[in-house]
Amino acid sequence: MKKVYVFLAEGFEEMEAVTPIDLLRRAGVDAKLVSVTGNRAVTGAHGVTYLADLLFEEIEEDADMLVLPGGLPGTTNLQAHEGLTKLLLKQHEAHKWVAAICAAPTILASLHITDGRRATCYPGLEDQMDAAKMIPCGAVQDGNVITGRAAGSADEFGLACLRALKGEDTARQVASDIVYRA
Repeated sequence: MKKVYVFLAEGFEEMEAVTPIDLLRRAGVDAKLVSVTGNRAVTGAHGVTYLADLLFEEIEEDADMLVLPGGLPGTTNLQAHEGLTKLLLKQHEAHKWVAAICAAPTILASLHITDGRRATCYPGLEDQMDAAKMIPCGAVQDGNVITGRAAGSADEFGLACLRALKGEDTARQVASDIVYRA
């Protein structure tokens, strides 16, 4: 079974965490919300509190994919977590999946993970994407890196993550099940 960790920090964008994890779980992926705060309860940018499945200290380092939701100050708080940034680099160097949406692709850019790759991010943050080749779309995959634009493309981003892990047929079936409109 595929294993995915979606990381939460105070101020994360709720839709960008919940939509991908929901779509992945619908397809039988072992997707877990992981708190980097030291507490299971993490409050998003719009005041909604979620209970993480795991604390960062409880995860195993063999995930198939790591996912970063955006939002502010969630992105800043994720980037400040040294253990997470080390894990992202290790994951990328192992050619495993790394995914980020909205403001969070800037974390990947700061770690040079998006250098030379096609990527997208929240409009207005392109100048923080350094050597990435910016594509103004909902979600883009380049190699083992998936980036998404914003909360409005959380479904497209989640389906891109699902497609990467379980293939086009599974992603198409889940999209059909939720009556997804592209």
